[in-house]
Amino acid sequence: MPKSTWKAHFTPQIVTSLREGYGFRPFLADLGAGATVAVIALPLAMALGIASIPQSIAEQLAALHPWLTPPAMGLFTAVIAGAIISGLGGSRFQIGGPTAAFMPLVFSICATHGYEGLVLATCMAGVILILLGAFRFGGVIKFVPYPVTAGFTAGIGTVILASQIKDFFGLTILTVEGKPATIPADFVEKLMLFWEHHATVSWHSLGIGLGSLVILSVLRRVAPRVPGAIVAVGLSALLVKLMGWSTTTVLFDGVHARPLVETVGTRFGGIPSSLPAPHFPTISYAMVRELIPSASAIAFLGAIESLLSAVVADGMTGYRHRSDQELIAQGVANLASVTFFGLPATGAIARTAANIRSGARTPVSGLLHAIFVLLFMLALAPLAKAVPLASLAAILVMVAWKVSELEHFRSLLRAPKPDVLVLLTTFGLTVLFDLTIAVGTGILLSSILFMRRMAQVTTVTGLNEEIEEGQETEKPDPKDPGAVRERRVPRGVEVYEINGPFFFGVANNLRDALDQIEKPPRAVILRMRYVPHIDATGLNALREFHRRCVKHGTVLLLGGVHAHPLFEMVKAGMDNEIGLENIHENLDDALARARQIVGEAGTAGEKASAGGPGITAD
Repeated sequence: MPKSTWKAHFTPQIVTSLREGYGFRPFLADLGAGATVAVIALPLAMALGIASIPQSIAEQLAALHPWLTPPAMGLFTAVIAGAIISGLGGSRFQIGGPTAAFMPLVFSICATHGYEGLVLATCMAGVILILLGAFRFGGVIKFVPYPVTAGFTAGIGTVILASQIKDFFGLTILTVEGKPATIPADFVEKLMLFWEHHATVSWHSLGIGLGSLVILSVLRRVAPRVPGAIVAVGLSALLVKLMGWSTTTVLFDGVHARPLVETVGTRFGGIPSSLPAPHFPTISYAMVRELIPSASAIAFLGAIESLLSAVVADGMTGYRHRSDQELIAQGVANLASVTFFGLPATGAIARTAANIRSGARTPVSGLLHAIFVLLFMLALAPLAKAVPLASLAAILVMVAWKVSELEHFRSLLRAPKPDVLVLLTTFGLTVLFDLTIAVGTGILLSSILFMRRMAQVTTVTGLNEEIEEGQETEKPDPKDPGAVRERRVPRGVEVYEINGPFFFGVANNLRDALDQIEKPPRAVILRMRYVPHIDATGLNALREFHRRCVKHGTVLLLGGVHAHPLFEMVKAGMDNEIGLENIHENLDDALARARQIVGEAGTAGEKASAGGPGITAD
């Protein structure tokens, strides 16, 4: 790869920004933006950590590492991954960290394979992302159909919303022994379990959750620049502290006691005031094989969300991101994040947009955002114990609403039926099964429907209109000067036109059209002026038809063959089978060859009168 090309694709944006010149004013702008985004990221990272790790896994981790709690894992991700994504990324304004899109997937992997399984799957996903970037697959992600993206994002929003019912309503769900029960990852089972325990609702927690929702909604409308999440969390924590709701316990079923409002402190004991030492996963071949689908889903979702966030940032600022370098940065960030007990990470659209609106100039703002989150974690760790879980649940309810993009979902329901089918299938599978199955099925279904559409668009039609000897047309058709009716087609010659890409989905069209020929002609011309591409199945269908022609004593002629199909034919050796003398770049030459075959003496003057002066359309 030339050095200039390498730089254009694989230079981190922070290097480019600093080379352009970096002074005190840009630093102040980045400092303010970084602080603002850190305030937004702080409660969100804690909420995502709590929602991503099942309670049973959190207890296992706490038994091994008393300082390791789900909210802390979300903060570790924001610090480690956020710094790396900004420092190595290909987007000038990208803010990375834990995102709501990963939450259902992370919860499912933890419930099935434990936290060690999540660590290994995320490391595998990091390697996949690095390879995707290194081999310049950054531009391929844009070919994922929009109904697939809209379907799984709406499904993710629905799953997030369902997962927050327990903390939002303050439900208490215990095992027979009186310990916190494991919440199932399955959507239907989860809702059934919540309904079975609906009588345990905590009205104090519900009030905190509803109040937080009101604060978030009002501030979003009247003061969108104010970090609503931190205001809602701060006010609700202050209220719970003043009222003593987190220390007052009640019997909710006549036997077991619980606090009126559960907080980070009452459930997890708080968050640590330092970063952990690195931890490396245990790797086994069997586990790697088992986690390939999960790792692929993490990599796919991380690539989609990060590049979509970068595109949004480009649209807001006019800059252009480097997609391949962005994927490499995402891969490195995920490897580092789980090494420090974090979660999968990617670019966050909402935080990136807030970074831009806050006046960020360079990726330095993202680095400062990570530093501020770390400082907040170190300084405010004791205060985090007072944060009500219902308030964090309200934040994720708002996130789920944004992620779902209901307006886009509704508009897609008016799209063509195949797109609606893909949308609803992806949505349903995301909700009822998991993202891995949903995305794979959605892309497969979209591909099949696309091929079906292309097969319908690509046609093989008979164009032979015999004109009596000596009859001449008055003038060429202005809409199609290469029309067959403007040329004299000899008797014993059939002309067929393939219109569209000649791939495996339309190979049968050729067979069906040619099966309609009652009597084998002396020559058949396949006109290919509208065939931009031919694949292996198309070549095989062409080869089979040529053999049928040879069997019946018919000569196959090709007219209007473009460069790409001709290249593929030569590479497959079909130039020798059909004969170069029977492959022509325009219809006139093919007709001249056909006249030789049927024994007609076509003249140049006859050809000119049939096709019009100067007309050599293929």
